[in-house]
Amino acid sequence: MVPILNIRGIFKILSYNLFIITTSLLVCVAVGMYYGEEVGHFILSSCLTLLAGFILYIIPGIKKSIHYNLSQKDAFFTVSMTWLIMSLAGCLPYVLSGEIPSFINAFFESMSGFTTTGSSILTDIEALPKSILFWRSLTHWIGGIGIIVLVIIVMPKLQIAGYHLFTMESSLNEKIAPKVRTIGKRLLFIYLFLTGAEIILLLTGGMNLFESACHAFGTIATGGFSPKNSSIGGYSPYIQYIVMGFMILGGTNFIIHYYLLRFKIHKIRNNEEFKFYLLTFFVTGITVALFIFFKMHKPVEESFRESFFQVVSVLTCTGYSTADYLQWPVFAWLLIFLAMFIGGSTGSTAGGIKLARHLVLFKNIRLIFRKLLSPNAVIPIRLNKKTIDEKLNARILSFITIYIIIFITGFFFMVSLGLDIKTAGGSVATCMAGIGPGIGSVGPASNFAHLPDAGKLALSFLMLLGRLEIFPVLILFSRSFWRL
Repeated sequence: MVPILNIRGIFKILSYNLFIITTSLLVCVAVGMYYGEEVGHFILSSCLTLLAGFILYIIPGIKKSIHYNLSQKDAFFTVSMTWLIMSLAGCLPYVLSGEIPSFINAFFESMSGFTTTGSSILTDIEALPKSILFWRSLTHWIGGIGIIVLVIIVMPKLQIAGYHLFTMESSLNEKIAPKVRTIGKRLLFIYLFLTGAEIILLLTGGMNLFESACHAFGTIATGGFSPKNSSIGGYSPYIQYIVMGFMILGGTNFIIHYYLLRFKIHKIRNNEEFKFYLLTFFVTGITVALFIFFKMHKPVEESFRESFFQVVSVLTCTGYSTADYLQWPVFAWLLIFLAMFIGGSTGSTAGGIKLARHLVLFKNIRLIFRKLLSPNAVIPIRLNKKTIDEKLNARILSFITIYIIIFITGFFFMVSLGLDIKTAGGSVATCMAGIGPGIGSVGPASNFAHLPDAGKLALSFLMLLGRLEIFPVLILFSRSFWRL
């Protein structure tokens, strides 16, 4: 009888991910030793993840014939389990060190890291050891690069099904190389290049190497964890502009970076999502800046910088902050809240609904009005000069609908736990989009420590849903998935 899932192949892939976590934990051992800190918890954590990875690795070897012909069903299960296992493994240093003794709090912090969300339960970040802070930021970087690693390791085994799992409805459907493995390697190079470039530029601004690396990890991965209680707010305007620029780069489709490196400017110019991406930044940023300038009477440059930094941070789903936007005029912070539902570009490390889906939604709305005038006209919906077929169009619209339904469900659940309306809505919106700070008592000047444990677990699940774009996770709960 054919099994429901290819357990042997899945275990093999999960073992590779645990080996990556093991290596990352050993890097933190080196960081801790450099700063003269206790590293026993990192050594023990690395031993546990290595052992778990080794067990999963040898289990497929029970039979001589090991096949990697993973189906799309296997792919959905593998991707969901990868982020769950990474988040569980990421708890170990927090719990074993005693810095975050509560498992639920540690799991929330770890899930927030690997899903590049940036929401935190920590009340005094700077009190933590350097090695723990480095691990915390490194989970962002691993989570951001995780989808690319899956392309290199997993997707060649999945052929067409795996490729579409990575691209989903994104503009990455336009391949930049004939082989998926080659795509992964090129995206990996861009990811590493951007990280290194930001570290160098932050160093030139006077930030030390440790903080430069931590902030670069959080920026390129659009995560938002900072080793400072004040996030980016305590740094110079130069640092803030550098971080702002790299947040935009992190939220940009990585294919755009590839075209830029190859000087294929016409490809960038024809990308509708990228133009919409820049337009959204400009319009939202200018609108908020005008409110800050006229209502709060701040200087022009400060109004511009404060506005655009927060707008860019939310739209790219990064979560860094230089100001408490809840102190702004009501319309300004409401605009920030609405921006949480927009998201960055497809094919980037950003979360949210994504701009390409919004574009398709707007094109559908426009099509409705055009059909009213010409009922018999056949008018295709196009994105980047390519026709979107009915199945893909339906899937995009379904995604947006389900996203809103999950938000409403999560909102009412958080309200049922005793949270006020602003906090409930802000926490659910920010965790689903992978942003970090929300509104209410989980704003940029606060944290999530005071939320009930049930709320933290629910928000952790929403982080996973948002990071993996809902379908790969929800499909695991359907009866049809577990049928032969």
